[in-house]
Amino acid sequence: MANPPQTIAFGCFLVLSLYAFSSFSLALTNVEAAYIARRQLLTLPEGGDLPHEYDIKVDVNIKCANPRLERAYAALQAWKKAIYSDPLNFTSNWVGPDVCAYNGVFCAPALDDPKLTVVAGIDLNHADIAGHLPVEIGLLTDVSLLHMNSNRFCGIIPKSISKLTILYELDLSNNRFVGPFPHIVLGLPDLKYLDIRFNDFEGPLPSELFSIDLDAIFVNHNRFYSTIPQNLGNSPASVIVISNNKFIGCIPSSIGKMGNTLDEVIFSNNALSGCLPEEITLLNGTNVIDISNNKLIGDLPVGLEYLQNVEVVDVANNMFRGKVPDSICSLPNLKNFTFSTNYFVEKDSTCQPSKVDDLHLDDKNNCFGKEAYQRSEKACEVVLRKSVNCSAAGCRPSEPNVGPKPPHKRTPSKPTPKPVAPPRARLTPPPGNTPSIPLTPKPQPPSPKPTPPSSVPTPKLTPPPTPKPTTPKVSPSPQPTPKATPSSPKVSPSPPPPSLKPNPPKPPSPSPVPQKSTPPPVVSPPQVRSPPIYSPPHVHSPSPAPKLSPPLFSSPPPMYSPPPPPMYSPPPPIFSPPPPLNSLPPPAPKLSPPPPPVQSPPPPPPKLSPPPPPVLSPPPPVKSLPPPCT
Repeated sequence: MANPPQTIAFGCFLVLSLYAFSSFSLALTNVEAAYIARRQLLTLPEGGDLPHEYDIKVDVNIKCANPRLERAYAALQAWKKAIYSDPLNFTSNWVGPDVCAYNGVFCAPALDDPKLTVVAGIDLNHADIAGHLPVEIGLLTDVSLLHMNSNRFCGIIPKSISKLTILYELDLSNNRFVGPFPHIVLGLPDLKYLDIRFNDFEGPLPSELFSIDLDAIFVNHNRFYSTIPQNLGNSPASVIVISNNKFIGCIPSSIGKMGNTLDEVIFSNNALSGCLPEEITLLNGTNVIDISNNKLIGDLPVGLEYLQNVEVVDVANNMFRGKVPDSICSLPNLKNFTFSTNYFVEKDSTCQPSKVDDLHLDDKNNCFGKEAYQRSEKACEVVLRKSVNCSAAGCRPSEPNVGPKPPHKRTPSKPTPKPVAPPRARLTPPPGNTPSIPLTPKPQPPSPKPTPPSSVPTPKLTPPPTPKPTTPKVSPSPQPTPKATPSSPKVSPSPPPPSLKPNPPKPPSPSPVPQKSTPPPVVSPPQVRSPPIYSPPHVHSPSPAPKLSPPLFSSPPPMYSPPPPPMYSPPPPIFSPPPPLNSLPPPAPKLSPPPPPVQSPPPPPPKLSPPPPPVLSPPPPVKSLPPPCT
């Protein structure tokens, strides 16, 4: 019977010691924290969670206004028993059934039943309470706000917290919680604000943290390690702070996807390495970027001028080198740019600390030659003589790529890639005419891009122009056997060619040649057209013409072979687009090209596109074409 009194005495001694030495700003000792954690483990039920049908034990003399307040009463009384120290007597009035009068407890009408009053929020911030969280906290199912920062709570986060299904804000910061990241909070459906900073959580961050709909993520000043999850950029959060941990590796390139949502990102005081991903320059809506005190290397990425809303940039205490560009120092909203303690060797004039009045610049401890407060030449040489390969580190692809530019370049570059597709489609029909292709190869190189711009196409179109207007519409009718042969309804342009063929055939023949593989000139145009989006159409028109025209236009062959074909080749590209529909039918394509040039991309449009205007303009060119042929 001696042990119990000794145990009680020891417990009282610890309590008295805590009261004597604890204050609002004094943390628990490691011994006290361990003692509280053990107390929690002893009170946890099997499985560490609140039983499904928990038996609420309330004094029969306690009468609460409704069953929900009765559950809250049971939870708060269990929490009070879990308190190890309350030097400010914050919970001294946690007595009796009127839980809405307890310090830090806030009541409001229930969301699902406004007639019921429930405990809607608990705020124990700065109460300097030492203790642990009881499993009964899961009874507070009507709570949407749970704030307990700046206390001395220890132990783990009980699984029963998952029952707080309408919890919106959870602030556990500045306590002594331990264990791995509390995965249980990731299942709270309405959670938007998660603050677990200044604790002793450890291990890797779960990737699920960046896949749920959180607006604020604070996990700084813990003991987390490993790499930052690659799906970081999937988070819709406006604030992400993971500083003062032990993270290693690269900053995920997916961060570039957060440009429209992220206001503040702080990765400072970790062990991150490698080069900055170019995608960081896509954070055009971000105000604060802090990557200081890491092991980052290489040059600053190109495209920093896209950070139009940034106000604070801190890259200090890394191993960056190269040049500090004007693109960052001249940002319109920049107020503070700290790039001290790196190995930069050059900077633009606007990056001089005295150049801009409302901009604070810190450039100390770099390698700016004879400027004041710089590293020694020897210290700089030791680091700078070693080359840096960002792609080898795996954090940034080859140097040519630029984070922000890709989006801008996309628009211009897209046109060129598309052209490739059209050529292949066209090439298939012209196989029969391939023999003539040999001549075209030479014209093709010149025509590739220039042809699209040149308006020469009109000559080719001239023959078809007049028919063109009619052909598109007539196209539906396959009746003209000559044109019908193509059999493609789209070949509609082909019908006109038959009627016009007497005169236009010869002029078109040159154009088809460039456009179609059959006639050398035609073949080259297809390639030229390939660059333009309309290129596919070009192929169509040329190929059909060659097939039908070659037999009838024995004279045209000379026209294909002569130099004129090369000259015509450029124009055909332009016209070729419209003929896309007719491409398969030989004759029709030749006539069709002029009208659809603009609408060439869509087969149907070409028919409609035969815009009379292009047709009218071509007539004169047609005449000019005959001369060259002669």
